[in-house]
Amino acid sequence: MPWERDAKTLELPWPFTGREDELELVRGALTAGRHGIVITGPAGCGKTRLVTEAVRGTDCARVAGTPETRRIRFAAFAHLVPETASLHGAVQHLSGVRLLLVDDAHLLDDASAALVHQLAVHGRTRLLVVTTDGAPVPGAVSRLWTGELLPRLTLEPLPREETAHLLSGGAAGAALEPLTVNRLHHLCQGDLRLLRDLVDAVRGRGLLTRVPDRDEWAWRGRLPVTTTVRERTAPVLDRTCSGERDILERLAFAEPLPLDLEQDRLDLHTLERLEAGALVHVDDEGAVRLAHPLHGPVLRAAAGRLRARRLSRTPDQCGPALDAERAALTRRIERADVREMPTPVGEWLVAEGAPVPAGYAAVRARFARLRGELREAAAWAREALRDGGADPSCRLELALATAQSGDTTAAQEILGGRPHGGGAVTRPTTVRGDAEGASAGISDADGAAPANVGDAYGALGAPTGEGDAAVEALAGDAYDAVRLGTPELAEGRLTGVFAAHADALAQGDGAALDRVAEQLEERGFLLFAAEAHAQAVRAHRDPRAARTARTRAVALARRCQGARTPALSGLVLGELTARQRQIVTLAAAGLSNRQIAEKLTLSVRTVGNHLYSAYARLGASDRGALPWLVELPDAQSA
Repeated sequence: MPWERDAKTLELPWPFTGREDELELVRGALTAGRHGIVITGPAGCGKTRLVTEAVRGTDCARVAGTPETRRIRFAAFAHLVPETASLHGAVQHLSGVRLLLVDDAHLLDDASAALVHQLAVHGRTRLLVVTTDGAPVPGAVSRLWTGELLPRLTLEPLPREETAHLLSGGAAGAALEPLTVNRLHHLCQGDLRLLRDLVDAVRGRGLLTRVPDRDEWAWRGRLPVTTTVRERTAPVLDRTCSGERDILERLAFAEPLPLDLEQDRLDLHTLERLEAGALVHVDDEGAVRLAHPLHGPVLRAAAGRLRARRLSRTPDQCGPALDAERAALTRRIERADVREMPTPVGEWLVAEGAPVPAGYAAVRARFARLRGELREAAAWAREALRDGGADPSCRLELALATAQSGDTTAAQEILGGRPHGGGAVTRPTTVRGDAEGASAGISDADGAAPANVGDAYGALGAPTGEGDAAVEALAGDAYDAVRLGTPELAEGRLTGVFAAHADALAQGDGAALDRVAEQLEERGFLLFAAEAHAQAVRAHRDPRAARTARTRAVALARRCQGARTPALSGLVLGELTARQRQIVTLAAAGLSNRQIAEKLTLSVRTVGNHLYSAYARLGASDRGALPWLVELPDAQSA
């Protein structure tokens, strides 16, 4: 299907994804009694796409600044006011305009900037003004917010969760697997223009390969150096000093490098210049890295074959660095701290399509799973299991991530077990023993992140009427008991924040559960935090506190890549309006928009609008996600 390409506005074929809160705020600023809003943010973060969505369907006049017309009087308004008009006359000419969108306001000529300011002063025209952070802005424009004429919304780069939702939903022309999504976000850092350019290049050059047995595609291999990529990385590609270029290339092929001043492995003066130019970063432990994740792949792609061969380390030579990375991840898990940390060696192996050792993949999968990144955890486990791999610890991690995503049948098949009782899994003894050995000897009692294979029971068990068998199976897995709502089974067997979670749940203390959730979130345990907030919803007696806990639980659950655990049951529909819940329930039952409209005596368009809003609130991309959302226990009364 043909479409009009517009890399700036990200129009078709990419859908508008994420930014629901920002979109609601912008639309609210354009309602009666409001004078408008200023949107600022870094280049490429989707400002224009946001405001385009906000004014869709409205009678809106549009103007835009351009670099070439900054010295031409009223250039931006040439189609709306006469060139010879005075400032007062221009304001009069625009008296009938009720909504004006001003894009790239930092590029306006002085007369146009003054006109925008006067329109804000008079207040008869609602203004939607877009400008880019870091660029010189005409004083008349900056005074819109510094003079408090209009509120200002600073738009941050698109978060990884929203980027993943966009790409896994088929915006790239095909659903991309999690490690490819992660790689693209890591390279682009929320820059949507760069993201679209890279996705188009990867797809257009045939660099995507089908993931076996899955309706997903993966990108492995070198980065395509497109025109946009080259523009973004000009500061490193255009370095003319041989010493600076040498350090940058050494980092590109083997970062991080130790800053060893005694052996003078890196020239300190050259390094200082690169650091001053924001091209390298030296961390607290003295390790030197490139400042932007895009720079390394670009430098590797731009290097000649002979130079790349000399500087590159083979996957076999990555062994010590990979072991160090695995040990660092394990230490973080042992300290119950799974906040994001740099792992360039493992990511480089995946990007190159090289085999990933099973021991490393299992730790990466476990780290991601504890963070609530369930799809990413499953993808890391599959990396070690591809080509016939059968590592039991990776199989277990894949089963846990799959089960906590709601697919208990697939998880049972992965573990090779059979269902029993409340849905827990009986596994072969060899799998349990090997997996426990892979847990690095970490137990709940030492205050580390819960690692026992009983997570499988917590993920697959369901607190239904047949839940007794599942609860009994949890006797050896204390924190899973807390997550399933039976904290008495964990008494005296947990420490730290996990013990606090058990105590708060046992006492039915909603405020304490909320505090525990905040601590878990600070440590990176997003799924556990979402579950604690969800438990707090049921414990709170104050309706307002319960609503706050629900909002926080839903927001965290959205970031957990489709998590569907017992603690979250009955939670997701609580943030919808009564009408939205009604329509979503009917849609999940298989009724079409027209059938729903006839049943509820609504227009088809109204039904579609309610569903669109519900999708955005629930984090669902289409009807396929709705049945699970409405079939949860107590979903209707949540």
